[in-house]
Amino acid sequence: MAGLVIELAGSEGISVPVEIVSGVTASHSMASRLGAPLMLDYACISLSDLLVPWETIEERLRHVAQADLVVALYNPRSKKRIHQLDDAAEIFRQHRPPTTPVGIGTAIGTGEEEVLISDLSNFLDFEIAMRSTVIIGNSSSRVIGKWFVTPRGYRV
Repeated sequence: MAGLVIELAGSEGISVPVEIVSGVTASHSMASRLGAPLMLDYACISLSDLLVPWETIEERLRHVAQADLVVALYNPRSKKRIHQLDDAAEIFRQHRPPTTPVGIGTAIGTGEEEVLISDLSNFLDFEIAMRSTVIIGNSSSRVIGKWFVTPRGYRV
């Protein structure tokens, strides 16, 4: 939340010391559990429309889907926000095959951690909530054994 602190302090003309501690994002934590889905270009999009209009989020989703980027979806569902993930899935289904890998991680790094790999046609069948992050692969993403991988294109 460093950006919020800096923005608020700046807008109020307040000079306060701010220490920013680097960390690991939820998408990177989850990616490490899945394998290597974020090896190539990717985007992170929050599906929360509390501060950003849903129309703006939908437009971003369309652009990312059309650009064939892997995407990490934050805030996929809450008790009040249910349709957003369904709408996002529909947008990606227009641009990706139904077999596109999808990773779902919930409570990553805690004792309640759950990680699973599904695909674009079936991932909505699983429990997905606010503590979940969803990673949708691109056209080159695939499952290799138990791993979700987006190849970079190296020849081996």
